[in-house]
Amino acid sequence: MGNRCEPMCEASDAAKARTQRIWYAKGVTDRCDIFADVTKTVGQTPIVKLNRIAPPGVNLYAKLEYFNPLGSVKDRIAVGIIEDAERKGLLTPGGTVVEATSGNTGIGLAMVCAQRGYQLVVVMSETYSVERRKIMRMMGAKVLLTPADLGSTQKAEELAKKHGWFLARQYESEANSEYHEQTTGPEIVEAFKAANLTLDFWVTGYGTGGTFAGCASYFRKSSPKTTVVLVEPEEAPLIASGKVQSRKAVMGEFGAPAMAHPDWKPHELQGWSPNFLAKLTEDALVKGLHDWVTQVNGKASMETTRRLAEMEGVFCGPSGGATVLAALDVCQKAPPGSNVLAMIPDTAERYLTTSLFDHAGVEMTAEEMLIVNSTPLGAAPPV
Repeated sequence: MGNRCEPMCEASDAAKARTQRIWYAKGVTDRCDIFADVTKTVGQTPIVKLNRIAPPGVNLYAKLEYFNPLGSVKDRIAVGIIEDAERKGLLTPGGTVVEATSGNTGIGLAMVCAQRGYQLVVVMSETYSVERRKIMRMMGAKVLLTPADLGSTQKAEELAKKHGWFLARQYESEANSEYHEQTTGPEIVEAFKAANLTLDFWVTGYGTGGTFAGCASYFRKSSPKTTVVLVEPEEAPLIASGKVQSRKAVMGEFGAPAMAHPDWKPHELQGWSPNFLAKLTEDALVKGLHDWVTQVNGKASMETTRRLAEMEGVFCGPSGGATVLAALDVCQKAPPGSNVLAMIPDTAERYLTTSLFDHAGVEMTAEEMLIVNSTPLGAAPPV
């Protein structure tokens, strides 16, 4: 399993667990290990306390998934899905992987495919940020853009059938949720145990549903008192609607969406709530792996994302801001002394050309001009 718990040197599971506890207890991580390749650096992302944005009397923490090598939580499932396909003989040397993505899964797959020597074809809606296209192409992937009203998943399915390529199926693949159950969930529980803290509330959004399904499944067994809070955009309340997602079989496997969910509407939280409810999410809901669902406003989520950067130095994407926004609401309702953990899926650098950065201009502001002109060197000439 490719994560930071597995340096090249061999050690017993017990020894690794003991060492990991010591590292966490001392506030030191295992990031200085030497690894066999970049995919082995996936995981063991830090958990940090949010001190200025949180209300008094409750402890708010964030798990920063942008510390993964390519900057998002989807690096995890890229490793999980590819390694699962290799074990099953579905992907052999020189093979081609194809997948529909909002960007982060495609970037993670581009990393893994580059390291393994596979070809990657990504299908993505033209509405997603330009940065994502460039990153994937930088790593050798072919990026195919589809109009906003044309489902990228259907195009990926067509290409897989036509060319015999391996379809990653991030929204249906149990390798996705299993990887989180084996890595992300244990990391969280171990970290809180090592710090002698209870994990009272865990807050997450959903896209593929892998983080939610995998971590919540682990919590039910290893941290059963943890309340699982699921978050979705109020503009696209797929779960709250209670409406069933229609599904179909693709290449002999059932679970892909047959059509868009009737309650989906466009929203600002890229990577969250695609225009269908993923099978992984639905299966986890049926199993009762969540305790409650809440909705957040897109504009308020963007503002919280900016506040995280300005007040905490946490430089994340809008989905991270949305999760923290929901977590702040949980903090208001939680008993005094509660510990609340919010998942931060990715880095803000994925959104430089989006409205998230509308307030951050390129030219100097009037205030900046006053500062630069307060000393002679480099002062702007008088108008």
